[in-house]
Amino acid sequence: MADIFKFKQFDVDQAGCAMKVNTDGVLLGALAAANEPKTILDIGTGTGVIALMLAQRYNDARVDAVEIDTVAAQTASANFKAAKFAHRLSLFASGFEAYFESYPVVLYDLIISNPPFFLNSLMSPGAKKNLARHTDDAFFERLIKCVATHLSPDGVCALILPLETADLVKLLLPENDLQVQSTLSIKSFSESVPHRKLLTIGRHRQIAVEDEYVIYDAPKVYSEEYQNALRGFLTIFV
Repeated sequence: MADIFKFKQFDVDQAGCAMKVNTDGVLLGALAAANEPKTILDIGTGTGVIALMLAQRYNDARVDAVEIDTVAAQTASANFKAAKFAHRLSLFASGFEAYFESYPVVLYDLIISNPPFFLNSLMSPGAKKNLARHTDDAFFERLIKCVATHLSPDGVCALILPLETADLVKLLLPENDLQVQSTLSIKSFSESVPHRKLLTIGRHRQIAVEDEYVIYDAPKVYSEEYQNALRGFLTIFV
């Protein structure tokens, strides 16, 4: 049972998954905002936790998820089937480009991803960890191109990224007729330097909203905004 992470409305079996349930993932699942999306895609779903959170948040949405790692895809599929939202969840065991080749005209109101982080960095031991968390610039070029092709006219894409990677993604947007609609800089403490950015990307030109988000008020003491965002999901918050 050690690999089971229990949420209020669903369980996540993490067996065989390199990337376990983590703060980045649950924040993205809780904070990504779209205008009542009917179709959602989670790219690189891993355990399936973000897709499950979105299925809980948006009662009328169909949630598709793609995962290239075979074992993680099997685990996510089992998690989907065990959830009460199972009829609205679908898992595709493939990379996102292969998925879109199979479904070339599909459009999504919300595309979401907690993608690979370490651009051109030293690879860590373990092939699964490498697959889950290492990539290069070309990965994001392909990702943003697919987002531009498969986002519905009023749809948005939400990505949680390290600062360096967020800067790279911003540079890729103009050539794909996309722009940042909001940036949420995530900090551990109020006095900390931000370590992640949650970018919301869309087609419409507007003044980008910028804000900060603090996880902790003190060591091991979660901020009120973090508790409010996760109260519907995490059992530690009543």
